[in-house]
Amino acid sequence: MAGAELSPDGARVVGADRVLAVLIELGDHPQGATLDELSLAMKSPKSTVHRALTSLRRAGLATLVSRGTYALGDEFFRVAFRNLADRPDALRITPVLEELTRRYGETAHYAVLDGADVVYRAKTDPPGGAVRLTSVIGGRNPAYRTAVGKLLLSYLITSERELRGLVGEGPLQSRTQHTITDVGALWRELQVSAERGYAVDDQENEVGVNCLAVPVRLDQSGPPAGAVSVSALAFRLPLADLVAEAPAIAAVVRGESVADLQ
Repeated sequence: MAGAELSPDGARVVGADRVLAVLIELGDHPQGATLDELSLAMKSPKSTVHRALTSLRRAGLATLVSRGTYALGDEFFRVAFRNLADRPDALRITPVLEELTRRYGETAHYAVLDGADVVYRAKTDPPGGAVRLTSVIGGRNPAYRTAVGKLLLSYLITSERELRGLVGEGPLQSRTQHTITDVGALWRELQVSAERGYAVDDQENEVGVNCLAVPVRLDQSGPPAGAVSVSALAFRLPLADLVAEAPAIAAVVRGESVADLQ
């Protein structure tokens, strides 16, 4: 339909979805965005975007940071961070990530599976001065090229056909020269991951960064709630050395004493 309003993913926007679409678009502009910029990005009339911004400002979810420039409001962050901090998984996982970062001096993540993507729920970085990764809490990556994603897919996917139904026939998009792009090869990788109880990312998502992931179970029933990973700079902690730490990493995640493994 000519002139139809579109959300960021190209779908037609109707009703209250207009307000939510503007909220999501604002999230992609941490420095703020003008009415013109939002209207252009959303392919929506300025009058419609302005009405949505008015509703969001009234709720404290958006604010006018300077003349003509809008950004997410403090109420949005208060609700988001309170919810994140009080999630049962975050309450348990944050101390685990802190311990892994302290032990290895590398970044630790907690992620969950959302369709064919992983979403990072928590992250701890090493002390200042160390190299930090580009991942952010709430950020997403295709599951097939991350250790956390492959670990979680290995529990979820039961056949190569099922895997192709999720990620497509391939070849998969290559992020680095090490990314597994063949779906058959990915299926074999998932089988290996399921057998050994951990998954690896051999510089498949970021050049120079190795990653090892283990499952997180909030109880003993059902599949993992998510996965914890240690992401290490390859020159500092080669993949073989990281793999040797898999039992210790899993023990920390389970809340067991690493000393008992020695």
